[in-house]
Amino acid sequence: MVDVLARMRALDAALPAGDGVAVFNSVYLTVTEEVARRIEGGAFQDARAAGELDVRFARRYFDAVDAATAGRRPPACWRPLFQLRRHPGVRPLQFALAGINAHIGHDLALAVLDTCRALECEPDALETDFARVGGVLTSLEERIRERLMPGPDVLDVADPLTHLIGSWSLDKARDGAWVAARALWCVRGLPEVTEEFTERLDAGVGLVGRMLLTPLPG
Repeated sequence: MVDVLARMRALDAALPAGDGVAVFNSVYLTVTEEVARRIEGGAFQDARAAGELDVRFARRYFDAVDAATAGRRPPACWRPLFQLRRHPGVRPLQFALAGINAHIGHDLALAVLDTCRALECEPDALETDFARVGGVLTSLEERIRERLMPGPDVLDVADPLTHLIGSWSLDKARDGAWVAARALWCVRGLPEVTEEFTERLDAGVGLVGRMLLTPLPG
């Protein structure tokens, strides 16, 4: 966990403030710091498993960053954020939600599998702490929206951003990730099915991310 936080802080210091990846990284750093505090405070059923899941989850994001930095193609779920990270028509909250969508919708399911393999356990053994991590995300979501949302004097019900962000749900993305993790675990002995499922999950999450990053007027 210490190495994860150090890498996120290094990215936070290195990335330009207006960069879309920087916006997401700042949000993710806040979440990871809160999870780390709760693990240290004994808020999780199995601190070792929760820490393992958190580290393997973060590595998926770092892999995407490293791929983009090296000129390689990151997973489809991450491509919209890296492609549009400097677009002047995309607002900070859109960048944050697109990153969260990629990381929760795709990476979290695969991180559950990575953790199960590392700890030699079934997904059910992680369910309670998975839900508690989700609780941290939900509790921080409102603060994230308040921090990145334009003020009430700028944003109103007619603003397209109001409708765009209302079309995506963190809770539904998290629930979908858990279902995907369980499904992938059940078919882990069928490589072709696993590969096809993973590719379709990646593509579907990427499509949602591209819609979240629709450039908006004003």
